[in-house]
Amino acid sequence: MPHFPDATSFLFRDQTLWLHPLRAAYWEAAKTLLISDLHLGKAAHFRKAGIAAPRAVEDQNLDRLVSLLLTFKPERVLLLGDLFHSDYNRAWEDWQDLVQQFKTIQFELVPGNHDILTNDFYTASGLLVRPLHYREGPFLFTHEPLDTDDAYNLCGHIHPGVLLEGGGRQRLRLPCFFFGKNGGILPAFGAFTGLAILAVRKGDTVFGITKDTVLPLT
Repeated sequence: MPHFPDATSFLFRDQTLWLHPLRAAYWEAAKTLLISDLHLGKAAHFRKAGIAAPRAVEDQNLDRLVSLLLTFKPERVLLLGDLFHSDYNRAWEDWQDLVQQFKTIQFELVPGNHDILTNDFYTASGLLVRPLHYREGPFLFTHEPLDTDDAYNLCGHIHPGVLLEGGGRQRLRLPCFFFGKNGGILPAFGAFTGLAILAVRKGDTVFGITKDTVLPLT
């Protein structure tokens, strides 16, 4: 059994998922890295609209992705939507450079609501485009949450977070991996995405993400 010191192992639906603090999960049996909501080009899109956004965000996102590829050495990367934030800009060139750097890895996209370009464009950029509802093993992969009993739905879109409260009115918001009864939500990978605080119910399994580790909270 492989061991990844920085990741937290989670046995779920008879599958081992390695949850990494860089906000990605490695599906061991399928040798697949699962990532959602990179939102490449978002900072540039905001700057074009006159909104201040740090230029280093895109480089940070891709540097983190490269780190994960070197750590897990996956055979493929399955992107659960919102790879790119909007129309074409130069962030795509950086993406294509990364795909060329890791030619032995298959990059696949389950499209999200922000993936508005044509499939031909994504294919030319080194992506295998999957259906909006893509089933494999015990999982049904989508971008937006899907209410189904057919398979366990793994998705993104929500940018999930959890609120921790302590004494003295201490409050801490953390991104999280969220696993409910019928569906799980991956954290947003992009560094410029924000959080949606989720209500945690009995039976939910939640892992909070800090800078260096993934912590089981329920």
